[in-house]
Amino acid sequence: MKLLRYGPPGQERPGLLDDQGCVRDLSDHVSDVAGDALTPEGLAKLRSLDIDDLPVVFDVSRLGPCVGRVGKFICIGLNYADHAAESGLPVPTEPVVFAKWTSAICGPDDDVQIPRGSVKTDWEVELGVVIGQGGRYIEEADAMKHVAGYCVVNDVSEREWQLERGTQWDKGKGCDTFGPIGPWLVTADEVPNPQELNLWLEVDGRRFQNGNTRTMVFNVAQIVCYLSKFMSLQPGDVISTGTPPGVGLGQKPPLYLKPGQTMRLGIEGLGVQTQKTVAA
Repeated sequence: MKLLRYGPPGQERPGLLDDQGCVRDLSDHVSDVAGDALTPEGLAKLRSLDIDDLPVVFDVSRLGPCVGRVGKFICIGLNYADHAAESGLPVPTEPVVFAKWTSAICGPDDDVQIPRGSVKTDWEVELGVVIGQGGRYIEEADAMKHVAGYCVVNDVSEREWQLERGTQWDKGKGCDTFGPIGPWLVTADEVPNPQELNLWLEVDGRRFQNGNTRTMVFNVAQIVCYLSKFMSLQPGDVISTGTPPGVGLGQKPPLYLKPGQTMRLGIEGLGVQTQKTVAA
């Protein structure tokens, strides 16, 4: 299934994308694409529905974030060896963990705001992992059972605030609109191998990132297992798993976003995002 949320900010309704590319309304069956709806039982209930009986939504002027009421937005840094190299940092021996504030979350095609005073706002296409079955101290062998599905994430980052202002990454990662997610949450049964997905990003039509999740330092199962040692994972938590090389920081000379540009990014089978950059 490709689950989604549509409508104005704060008023999104749950839906799914059918095989013909039409949005179907799920409001009579779940209140949101969130929480219990993403557990194995919740997804089984949605799979049992006859899609042809669901109302077609004819006016989809905006897609919202594909997961609602996100409790935790957890990120893994430097998870592609070649991205670590372009950042001038060693390949980590354990996952680098940081957070994006949930107020950073926005729709896949919403504008991205360049914060006031920012001169180093950057882009990062990433595979998002959405937790379905919660848990703590999850064994790596069982980790994939806890994944509801996957989505595209743009881990927008302000590099000066991340790296030059006390090296507290969270300051440069959690600004408003710095977390577009979607367009869809693609359930895990439709992604046979999350470690074989092409991902890419363009700015103003120029391709900067072109990678594959097979080159992750730590794979999805390892990440879920690792994080569960330090926190309980809960249905609807989103994990952003790191970015391949090609970010603005790694260009020679570095290249950063300005208002009036267009980012376009996607992951094989998970959809495409398009964002305009605007001044905050």
